[in-house]
Amino acid sequence: MTLTATEFLRRFLQHVLPRGFVRIRQFGFLANSCRTARLKLARQLLTAAAEPPEPCAPIASQTWTCPRCGGPMTIGPRLNAEDLAIQCSFFDSS
Repeated sequence: MTLTATEFLRRFLQHVLPRGFVRIRQFGFLANSCRTARLKLARQLLTAAAEPPEPCAPIASQTWTCPRCGGPMTIGPRLNAEDLAIQCSFFDSS
């Protein structure tokens, strides 16, 4: 691939760290001095977290009360535009 000088410099300078920053590759849990021990510990912790949780009891269906009459409210079917038009024409008294 052929690049112009300005494009090459732009791409190259994306990899240069600002003054005061250090590469984190040499530090942290992946540092050479403790990499194998820390990776082993991380893998153990990940497998322990991957165990399925205990099944919990089913949640009872939620019911709401009507603010006007105090009776139980139920959720009706979801209607699309065509169903709504049929319902409206059914209730239309004109």
